[in-house]
Amino acid sequence: RKTTKKNQRPVAPPPSSLPQAQPQRASNGRKQTQRGRSDAFRRSIPLAAPPFLAVVGRGATAMAMSKPQQGDPAGFLDLVGPDLSACVFARLQDPADLARAATVSRPWRRFVEGNGFLKKVCVRKFPELAVLTAAVEVRRSPAPDPGPVDANAAAQAEHRIYSHLYGALVAAGPPADCILHCVGASSTDNFPDETIDNTLEPQDRVNNRFSYWSSAGQDDPNVPETLTYRLASDICVVDEIRIQPFKAFFQIGHPIYSSKMVRFRMGHCKLPRPSESFITDDDDNQAVIADENYIWTYTSPEFLMLQENKLQTFKLPRPALCIGGVVKIELLGRVQKQATDDRYYIW
Repeated sequence: RKTTKKNQRPVAPPPSSLPQAQPQRASNGRKQTQRGRSDAFRRSIPLAAPPFLAVVGRGATAMAMSKPQQGDPAGFLDLVGPDLSACVFARLQDPADLARAATVSRPWRRFVEGNGFLKKVCVRKFPELAVLTAAVEVRRSPAPDPGPVDANAAAQAEHRIYSHLYGALVAAGPPADCILHCVGASSTDNFPDETIDNTLEPQDRVNNRFSYWSSAGQDDPNVPETLTYRLASDICVVDEIRIQPFKAFFQIGHPIYSSKMVRFRMGHCKLPRPSESFITDDDDNQAVIADENYIWTYTSPEFLMLQENKLQTFKLPRPALCIGGVVKIELLGRVQKQATDDRYYIW
């Protein structure tokens, strides 16, 4: 028979009957109580840090995770050092990438400007820039007193110059004819009726008359001829040059007086600009086109010219930067004799 006792308080079991807490083992191998478990877990977190931080060094682990390094791009230069940083920046092949890198922070901008990275990349893109000894920044407002030379200010000005220059070169419009006027030819058969000025006419006939340039006759077929032109700008990017040999429709057999090969030079004239204009006196023309009056910064390879009366396109191996706005066309070798005097000509 069961009996029930009211108002009876439960009696706690003896201590020996309670479940005992199992001792915990921390990462350091020591036994701990339940209370010390969280502390041991927190202390074990750095051991699972990324390998990169562990490679940097035990002391650098805390430094890499410290607050000044988080989100600070300028710390990259201090972390890897100037030499390795220079190698990284030198790997940038596009001047636009360097210009954007210079806007990341002031230390980055000073590093890019001080090492002249933008100029070096521009020279790689356009080797003709290597001949420039100095770059001057032109302002519309009156220039301040020069005063003492500041290396940092000079580096900043050079960075701006090459940044604007490259931006102008890559932002050029569609291809267009950039010849402004003729300078002169190495020789002319009937001066001035058959002058170089006729080469700018796209048609074979003008006002019911044949329009062409003719060199002087030569007994030696290896004597070259040159045609010199002034471009529309002192700085031009030239991709290709087109030439059409003339076909003598008024001679028996309609011969074509082309050259064997053609080569191109680009540069600037050392003479004052007015004296370089096209002149109608043959002796003065020879004086103007003398090779000692020019500095050539680009020379193309030789191209084979076809003996055909059509516009022939000569694509340069790469876009060439013409500094100075002068182009010389070298016509190398002669293939056609004129029947009337048995001499070689180029038309």
